[in-house]
Amino acid sequence: MNPDLPRILTLTAIPVFATILGGVLAAYRPPGERLQSLFQHLAAGVVLAAVAGEILPEVDRLHDSKALILGFSAGVALLLALEQFLGGLRREAEGQSRGAVSAFPTALVVIVGADVFIDGLLIGSSFGAGERVGLLLTLALTVELLFLGLGTAAVMVRNGVGRATVVAAVSLIALGLAAGALVGGGLLAGLRGFWLELVLSFGAAALPYLVVEELLTEAHRVGEPPRSRRPSSSVSWPCTRSRPSCLKLGFV
Repeated sequence: MNPDLPRILTLTAIPVFATILGGVLAAYRPPGERLQSLFQHLAAGVVLAAVAGEILPEVDRLHDSKALILGFSAGVALLLALEQFLGGLRREAEGQSRGAVSAFPTALVVIVGADVFIDGLLIGSSFGAGERVGLLLTLALTVELLFLGLGTAAVMVRNGVGRATVVAAVSLIALGLAAGALVGGGLLAGLRGFWLELVLSFGAAALPYLVVEELLTEAHRVGEPPRSRRPSSSVSWPCTRSRPSCLKLGFV
């Protein structure tokens, strides 16, 4: 067993708690869609900054081309396969949202839980690249998971799911994060050289995908404001349909 595993799991408790906290907050006081979208963009930016500022420089430092290609390709292939596998569950989750609101949202929990498990796996394994990389990635994913819990719970609340069920569902999702950190910290955090480069390259491919899948896709479902609320064209020209983030931040 990795001797650092107890410390890794202790630090993982922070994003686990943040996920549950986001679910509890949304269960009792769900945020408005535009405010939720703003938070989701903020969390996505934090995670992408951690990838660019910590993981990619470490990948470049190790500089093993074979591991880089294999790890990045494996990350893309696994997540595309996971997306294909979970496609049926996504349709089931949409059906649940239109059906009986009292049912436990099993499909939604499995879908989000699978993504969160990968987050936990990356948290646990990132400590193999050093304490700094592991801590910063943990903090970045804490922000992401806080708003992921918030957004997931808000969707369930808007679909009429009871508060106790919402909190239970988000708590199960958070346990998936802890399980991923246990596997990553116990089996992957002690890797060095080629294998560490392989894992970091996998994370460099997986994290941007998960950010888009977990946060930005949902954030960009917020409707465009009426044209009457837009400022003059001399102010708003950078914020066109090709720059949807501007719409979500309320600049147009």
